Amino acid sequence: MKGYVLSVERVIGATPEVLFDVLADASKHALIDGSGMLRGATEEDPRRLALGSTFGMGMKLGIAYSTVNRVVEFEEGRSIAWKTGPTGFLEPYVAGRIWRYQLEPVEGGTRVRESWDITPDHQRVLLKLGGIYSGKTRRDMERTLARLDELVTGPGAGSDR
Repeated sequence: MKGYVLSVERVIGATPEVLFDVLADASKHALIDGSGMLRGATEEDPRRLALGSTFGMGMKLGIAYSTVNRVVEFEEGRSIAWKTGPTGFLEPYVAGRIWRYQLEPVEGGTRVRESWDITPDHQRVLLKLGGIYSGKTRRDMERTLARLDELVTGPGAGSDR
């Protein structure tokens, strides 16, 4: 973890557009989640995310709960990021993690960089000092990129790679 940002990368044999279509569809996030925590997007969420979109996600870490996410960065085919946590009363206590995906065309496909940015997180010192999440989070992020790769390049994937 450099500063308060943890990143992993993987080259995936698909175009940035194909990968971005998965990342911009909250209903597909549980399919690629490497942590096993995501249970799925709420039904009323928009299918295609855009800058400023909000979407809920059912989660489970011992007990079931849900998160609220807001898209804070969006460049079609290149990058998307969302900030987790509620706004309002609880925001100073539990909000602020940013999940970011950056796509860069390279020979053989696309370099996908996933980042977990806790810089604006109100619990960042606890998260970093405790070291609890860095090893597990890195492993889960690597699994996420592997699952994204399998989804878009594996058997049954579309032919528009």
